Amino acid sequence: MTDISEAAAVRPKTLTWVAPHLSPDERIIRSEPLHGGITAEVRRLTISTGNGGTRDLVLRTFVDAPHAEDWLSRESGALSQLTETDVPAPELVAVDPTAAHCEHPSLLMTHLTGRTVLDDEGVETRVPQLARQLVAIHALRPAARPREYVAMTTAGTVVIPKGADTTAWAAAIDLIRNPPPSCEGRYLHRDFQPGNVLFDAPGPASARLTGVVDWAATSWGPADLDAAHCSAVLALLHGPEWGLRFTDAYEEAGGTLAATASERLYWRVRDALASSEELQAVAQPWQESGRTDLTARVLEGRLDAYVGALMGGAG
Repeated sequence: MTDISEAAAVRPKTLTWVAPHLSPDERIIRSEPLHGGITAEVRRLTISTGNGGTRDLVLRTFVDAPHAEDWLSRESGALSQLTETDVPAPELVAVDPTAAHCEHPSLLMTHLTGRTVLDDEGVETRVPQLARQLVAIHALRPAARPREYVAMTTAGTVVIPKGADTTAWAAAIDLIRNPPPSCEGRYLHRDFQPGNVLFDAPGPASARLTGVVDWAATSWGPADLDAAHCSAVLALLHGPEWGLRFTDAYEEAGGTLAATASERLYWRVRDALASSEELQAVAQPWQESGRTDLTARVLEGRLDAYVGALMGGAG
């Protein structure tokens, strides 16, 4: 059953689809948006249980995403695989990747405790935990590998920020014109970064990692890709110095990156340049999550400083 007044924000056909996945004596009593999503609407559904308690589920809905079917099929497959691992990921409840039953492609999953933490305070406590969790993800060896990774940017799609160090950016763009280095494949999350990691955070110094979400882009490829992506996002969120530190934290946690400095640089630069294409897209959800200081202009400055630091270290 569903309390329509409380769950009105969930579309009618989607509510009907969710209902069979509840127990006969359960009903939805509340629906609230979860901030931070860029490609999908994410809502927490509070379920009243028959014994007077409640439990939560999470509904992901892709309203305007041409690749929704592919993403949801990949995510549902990943969540099914992760059930047998120690990685703290949601459990799949149901998926409708083609919107056969819902208004839009949707996925229903269990709710994990914790929340995303994007504040600067406590970042020094969270970064080592991020690194350890990423090493654990890369250690997975599923029976069925996900598809090979796809590069997120090309030299022709890079957006150079206004006022950027054009010399550094030109060198960075030239670098990614080269073919990617050969690598040993690993299981990749492909969007592992603070916005997709949950912490039980009673205080900045005591934050404990409780979950990893958004498994729609799982791939097989170099560990450097995930490490580089998290580095770039940390640089945007907390400043270039944190982007530069993350790969060290990853290796200190037992992770293995590319053999040579030039190969490691290639992946870090490639992901940094990919970030140039979506600064406005990431600024809005971060601001909605409380980081009102992170305007697109601020992010442009941080990305420019990060690219400059990467290329300066290459000299």
